[in-house]
Amino acid sequence: MIRALIFGFLLFFIPITQTFAASMGIVTGSTKGTYYQFGLNLASLLERNDISLDVSASNGSVENIYAVYKRPNTQLGIVQADVLAFVSRVQTDPVLKKIAQKIKMVFPLYNEEIHLVGQNTLQSFSDLQGKRVAIGKEGSGTYLTAQLLFEISGIRPSEKITIGTNDALQALKEGTVDAMFYVAGYPVKLLSSEITAEDNLSLLSILDKEIINFYPQTTIPAETYSWQQEDVPTVAVKAVLISFNFRYANCQNVGRAGQLIYENMDWLKQHGHPKWLAVDLNYPLKGWQQYDCVKKRLVHSSFVPNTTDEVNPVLQAIKGVLQE
Repeated sequence: MIRALIFGFLLFFIPITQTFAASMGIVTGSTKGTYYQFGLNLASLLERNDISLDVSASNGSVENIYAVYKRPNTQLGIVQADVLAFVSRVQTDPVLKKIAQKIKMVFPLYNEEIHLVGQNTLQSFSDLQGKRVAIGKEGSGTYLTAQLLFEISGIRPSEKITIGTNDALQALKEGTVDAMFYVAGYPVKLLSSEITAEDNLSLLSILDKEIINFYPQTTIPAETYSWQQEDVPTVAVKAVLISFNFRYANCQNVGRAGQLIYENMDWLKQHGHPKWLAVDLNYPLKGWQQYDCVKKRLVHSSFVPNTTDEVNPVLQAIKGVLQE
């Protein structure tokens, strides 16, 4: 009788433990952006190794930091390095300070080029003075980066419009905005599939001295997009895979996922988004140390988006600091 009870007890609990250990979530970005494609690639890789990874779309980096910090079953997220740096440096805000202490880097990923798309009567970032500019939806990394670019450069548009990239592109085609920002690793699906030469739009260069002193310079090569005939100099931010400072089961889960990513980079480069070719998992990202649960595994190595009206304190704190 006792043996039967013990056996029944084990049958009841073992499947729950196995399901919990093999189920994770990652929050990414727009379904037409590079973050989301990376999430799908990671899900395919982990599925091959008996880990289920639920890939959730989102508004981007600002939302993702808070999701990893608080949202259930969201062990991983992809964010921009400048958003992470902003959160970690604002030590005067108790909310950001607390979040910065709990968010950990799993791996640096790739450079995300700042795409500045505008009417073809414009040529560069400095031409945005007095113009109507779509800066991304609140909660996105594009939103924060655009705000920082204007702060750094001193360029003042006549209007900064906070809408998502799909709506921004439509407004750009209709002429109700003059330019739009989109921070994502090229090639970006939206810009490849939704713009043609007949739209009379251009990628604008970003060469301002104040900006290139803060962000690394890069180039979007000619014909990355069918409507773009020449190299376009711009700047970039690093995309980063992050996690919460978990202990116990989730520490083990994220550590195992990190080990699988590290050991299967060749598979990801062969089967994933072209930007995997530019990923350097060993890149020394200044100011960030790797999550210890991942680091220990490497040493021994050979969700539905939140639609509630909950206020995101990361976004509120950023807006307060920028005094927008």
